Amino acid sequence: MVELSLKSSAFKHMGEIPSKYTCQGEEVNPPLEISGVSQNAKSLVLIMEDIDPPIGGTITHWVICHMDPKTDKILEGDSLENAIVGKRMFGKHEYMGPCPPKGQHRYVFKLFCLDEKLPLDSNSNKKKVMQVIEGHIVEQTELIGVYQKQKKTK
Repeated sequence: MVELSLKSSAFKHMGEIPSKYTCQGEEVNPPLEISGVSQNAKSLVLIMEDIDPPIGGTITHWVICHMDPKTDKILEGDSLENAIVGKRMFGKHEYMGPCPPKGQHRYVFKLFCLDEKLPLDSNSNKKKVMQVIEGHIVEQTELIGVYQKQKKTK
């Protein structure tokens, strides 16, 4: 059996996320590659969050629901027309690139394979998604990237 995997051609697990995908660059989502999805999966959910904010807790940067389980990649800057983009921090329905106020932060991309397509919509935020998917996760994996703001040169 092939293990569920989430990778990126832009950075390695625990590697630095290129500035192109951050608030200091184009702020487009990085390319992601998905493999090893269970044949029992009916839907995929992806959540990206900063797990090192200075306020404690986490900051949600991206919520994607109802991805087809046959999805094997998310392209750089993908509009995700065949999925539902839920609410991230500040109630927006889009990717928010890493932008730590100071120091290096870890950004976790969590991929969940679900046993059914659940009642999630564009108003679904991370909290709602996590409540609804409880008990329906077939398997999950994560990819972690790190980022620290680059000092501006004069």
